[in-house]
Amino acid sequence: MHARRYFLNGGAELSTGVLACIYAASFIGGITATGSIVAWGKLSQVFGSAPLQLPGRDFLNLGMLATCGAGLAAFLDPSLAAGLHLDPETTRLAALGLVSVVSGLLGLHLTSSIGGADMPVVITVLNSYSGWALVAEGFLLKTPLLTEVGALIGFSGAILTLIMCDAMNRSVVSVILGGAGTKGKKKGGGAKTEVVQEGEITTIPTAEFVEALKEAQSVIVVPGYGLAVAQAQFSLAEIVTTLKKQGKKVRFGIHPVAGRMPGQLNVLLAEAGVPYDIVEEMEEINDDFGETDVTIVVGASDTVNSAAEDDEDCSIAGMPVLRVWKSKKVFVLKRKIGSVGYAGIENPILFKENVDVVLGDAKNTLLEVQALIK
Repeated sequence: MHARRYFLNGGAELSTGVLACIYAASFIGGITATGSIVAWGKLSQVFGSAPLQLPGRDFLNLGMLATCGAGLAAFLDPSLAAGLHLDPETTRLAALGLVSVVSGLLGLHLTSSIGGADMPVVITVLNSYSGWALVAEGFLLKTPLLTEVGALIGFSGAILTLIMCDAMNRSVVSVILGGAGTKGKKKGGGAKTEVVQEGEITTIPTAEFVEALKEAQSVIVVPGYGLAVAQAQFSLAEIVTTLKKQGKKVRFGIHPVAGRMPGQLNVLLAEAGVPYDIVEEMEEINDDFGETDVTIVVGASDTVNSAAEDDEDCSIAGMPVLRVWKSKKVFVLKRKIGSVGYAGIENPILFKENVDVVLGDAKNTLLEVQALIK
């Protein structure tokens, strides 16, 4: 492989392969850094959850990719930029600066173009990217361990992305290119109109919720990220233990993308001592809601949103959800009326006749239930 001199190495010879690793690490790292900031902002509700829809979005992405490709060519062979009358070292420095800026903008745009409901999938993609950047750095530093660890992260993130996309009925290509969950117009080009929900949201006191639990024989608990925020898993575990001692059938239904990261709620429940055999995945439990007396939704929204099945124009259309609304009675624990999930859309199940809302902080509500249920 032809060797080249490089200004960052004190004039020492660097191979084309090493130069390519430097450029690849900068390119992947730029996308990962800014993309992670946007993902954090959307998950923390610092930024809006709606997808960014700039005109010519795909052409913008292709333009930035083409610019980075041109920068790679100049970085590997500075003679291609001879018309700029720059020496090789300055050319390479300019190319490296260019890819750092443009890849950062690309990561910003790609992640911003994806709706908040799809952020868990985006996180797995970014996690995979970080692994491949580490692989490039391992080659650069001639550290096999670093390369192996990076490959493990990259492949595991890629496999998890495939699993997540399958669970959410999303296209992997669409996620990578910043197009998942970004429907903003109706078929035919008309502007998307807001769906007006019929009925009213019914709120009840905690005591009425407890009475329904005492009368129920079968209960399914569907937790979401709100449970993690409130750190209410220990109180919930105590309530479940009490209900089981009273002879009731109690199970948990976990959506594949519930929480900020896949598996987060499984870890929280395990931490609280919930037995593994009563924690079931969506495909295992979804058909049982129709025969369930009471379903408790704690801090979940998008993963139990019936609009995913009923409204083909909503941002989560086609995403498999837990059909909690089919239960005989549903109680939704919410901090306040009007709060929505990462998708930023209202949940129609709140307006159904068999659904009641228990307002308040999840931890405080469950502590009260824990005291009354005994």
